[in-house]
Amino acid sequence: MSHKTVTNWTGRDDAMVEDALRRGATRRDLLRLLMASGIGLAAGGTIIGRASQAWADTPKSGGSITAAGWSASTADTLDPAKGSLSTDYVRACAFYNRLTFLEEGGSIRMELADRLETKDAKTWTLTLRKGVTFHDGKPLTTDDVIYSLQRHKDPAVGSKVNAMAKQMESFKKVDDGTMEIVLAAPNADLPIILSLHHFMIIADGTTDFSTANGTGAFKCEVFEPGVRSVGVKNETYWKDKLPYLDSFEFIAISDEPARVNALLSGDIALAASINPRSIRRLDTVSGVTLSKTTSGNYTDLNVRLDVDPGAKAGFVEGMKYLINREVIQRSVMRDLAVIANDQPVSPNDRYYNKDLKPREYDPEKAKSLFQKAGVLGRSIPIVASDAATSSIDMATVVQQAGQEIGMPFDVQRVPSDGYWSNYWLKAPVHFGNINPRPTPDILFSLLYTSDAPWNESHYKSDKFDKMLVEARGSLDEAKRKEIYDEMQVMISEEAGTIIPVWISNVDALSSKLKGLKPNPLGGMMGYAFAEYVWLDA
Repeated sequence: MSHKTVTNWTGRDDAMVEDALRRGATRRDLLRLLMASGIGLAAGGTIIGRASQAWADTPKSGGSITAAGWSASTADTLDPAKGSLSTDYVRACAFYNRLTFLEEGGSIRMELADRLETKDAKTWTLTLRKGVTFHDGKPLTTDDVIYSLQRHKDPAVGSKVNAMAKQMESFKKVDDGTMEIVLAAPNADLPIILSLHHFMIIADGTTDFSTANGTGAFKCEVFEPGVRSVGVKNETYWKDKLPYLDSFEFIAISDEPARVNALLSGDIALAASINPRSIRRLDTVSGVTLSKTTSGNYTDLNVRLDVDPGAKAGFVEGMKYLINREVIQRSVMRDLAVIANDQPVSPNDRYYNKDLKPREYDPEKAKSLFQKAGVLGRSIPIVASDAATSSIDMATVVQQAGQEIGMPFDVQRVPSDGYWSNYWLKAPVHFGNINPRPTPDILFSLLYTSDAPWNESHYKSDKFDKMLVEARGSLDEAKRKEIYDEMQVMISEEAGTIIPVWISNVDALSSKLKGLKPNPLGGMMGYAFAEYVWLDA
């Protein structure tokens, strides 16, 4: 009897091929295997194609990678409360866990918390997940959670989320697995707030952060501030099958072209925050893929309102009219951006004020305002650095616009190393780069209230502070939206932060690295990539 051709194959054939792929079979080996089972050449090719794709999409365990971010400092820390750079967030996500996790699309899932419940948005009952241990073997209890949250309120700790943590008025232990969090006022955003990188859970009594003792997917093997970090797989991790990698190394390469070259040479598997100038080059390279997401990241030009020239009436407004947003979107960002309106709530947020229009580019109006401020013709320094994404190119656009109206700007390009500690928040006119935050309350608390730790323009308004408290406590969504709309207008008109566009974050990675997804908290999967990616070797 001649060899038969089978056209209605079953899932068992796919499974057989996938199993052979796992054992390293070649395409020729697979065809021989299928033909021996009575499957013809054409049908066999279809099965191999489908099984190969399924095999490629199936997470695989093993392997190690090196990934590179764009910022690092000798002040790098393993204390989640003090983290402020991408390198800090990557380490925190790898070595620790949060009570909740913000997923793609903005939904919340429980992480160390098994349940987080409330009837009035003021008193919350937290039930911990069972069976979780720290890297040193200590079981997770509510004592650890209370210690972790309470220390954010201690000024001596220097927590970056102190302003938000203050709303957590008290903590009450019910037992080792249950506790209550009582807020000073109702806040329905608490589950989202607890998903921020700073609110990672550490062991009760921890004061030494020379290493990390967390509950996370990786154990800290190496921590060299400003140089590198190495994590090795936590073999007793409480999440089934995670992480897939055996280890990962994270470094910072502040020079973006050097970061791209390191990826192309194979020295790293992931290059974070790629400049739009490099996109066209990478689009033509085989073996490299791009991960793009627009989630509220922006580079802003900050004019301090408490010092000259920002303290002069008319100067900040003049700068806002001198910003050519279309040129920045088209030429600087290569269309990988959305035009913004000088306030930080992105169009993806349900509270975004769509009626607040961006200022039109009007150099003549800017000139008139500079005359009013008494600075027209005076050279004004603008501090820029590769540390703040595309800030040098943005500064050049402003400089060129200024030249046309007799307003000289001295663009002072400073090194990435030390930029965040030496210039950001300090120079009279300088750039910042803000990562996405999931709620207006978080953005305003971090950046615009009178006591905000990252108040880039030193903006202070008692009215604004009171409105934030009112919005935070309102369970009326329509009222809350109305308040947030007005607050966005206040920032756009009164603050010294100029936000021309929201940037589409682009990470470049080896095509062998799989599993990277967009996340509302920023690129590199909200900095949590190490736990979820795998190598398709």
